[in-house]
Amino acid sequence: MTRAGWIRAVAATAFGLCLVVVVLGAYVRLSAAGLGCPDWPGCYGHLTPAGAAADAAGIARDYATPLDTGKAWREMVHRYAAGTLGALIVLIAALAWTWRRERIVAPTFAATLLGIVVVQAALGMLTVTWQLKPLIVTLHLLFGLTTLSLLWWLVLTLGRRRGGAWRSAPAFHGQPFVHVRRLALVGLAVLAAQIALGGWTSSNYAAIACPDVPRCQGSWWPSMDYRSAFVLWRGLGVNYEGGVLDQPARVAIHFTHRLGALLAALALAWAAVAVLRHRSDAPARRAGGAVLALLVLQLAIGVTMVLGGFPLWLATAHNAGAALLLLAAVGLNRALHPA
Repeated sequence: MTRAGWIRAVAATAFGLCLVVVVLGAYVRLSAAGLGCPDWPGCYGHLTPAGAAADAAGIARDYATPLDTGKAWREMVHRYAAGTLGALIVLIAALAWTWRRERIVAPTFAATLLGIVVVQAALGMLTVTWQLKPLIVTLHLLFGLTTLSLLWWLVLTLGRRRGGAWRSAPAFHGQPFVHVRRLALVGLAVLAAQIALGGWTSSNYAAIACPDVPRCQGSWWPSMDYRSAFVLWRGLGVNYEGGVLDQPARVAIHFTHRLGALLAALALAWAAVAVLRHRSDAPARRAGGAVLALLVLQLAIGVTMVLGGFPLWLATAHNAGAALLLLAAVGLNRALHPA
């Protein structure tokens, strides 16, 4: 295998594992296992929940929260997977630097990816030690998805390399090209903002604030408290598990997330349709079709989740759908950018 082949293989493995880590993280958060291990990086002072379970006396002496073995295992499996992902990204950075003269991966790109993972690890620690503070939980989600997006961009980029040369898309000049690229970038930006709103909704336990659809609390404009809904910092020493906001504030968060979903859907659909109308090359058309298909799927999951009473598996699927839609939007932008 060539050096470029080695990096492609490591990048593809890291990308697949990162997608698993993102979905696992959503499952841990939604199943209320985020504090399954109240310390970091271990679990009740041990490497595994099994070791913690064997030390019942020590847990009773040193920790206020009793051990829930199921929650602890969910949390630790997520940490083990995240740690493995970090090791793979360190390997990518090392290979990019070692083989920098071959220009397989830009060292600056690899360094940026590694830096984001370091920040992500710190946010993972603070998520636990600061007891699920919504700002930290949301940032943890965003940095995780940023890592996923960068790995996907790297996989797509390396996949277009053949013998050191780039196989660029057919030439496409003029105003329509610039217009389509801008639409795709705007769609990606609006989707990123919507994902941030989704993280804020989840971390404040506001998903069930509107149990009906398309109305909320039986009204097209329910009673809401925006003054309290988006306060980013409420100090330390508060356990945010289960949420601390009153119902009107949670309704405001959920309602804003729904409005954001409509805006993101319009922006992404506009960009995808523009690509299908103005591009003839297969990579761009496939990316545009993927955006439209995943957009319809994500909206369907969201509506079904509300009507079904927010079952855990559908809520997890909604998070996974957001990640896949983000990947499709990143792929669309990559297809519209020459090497």
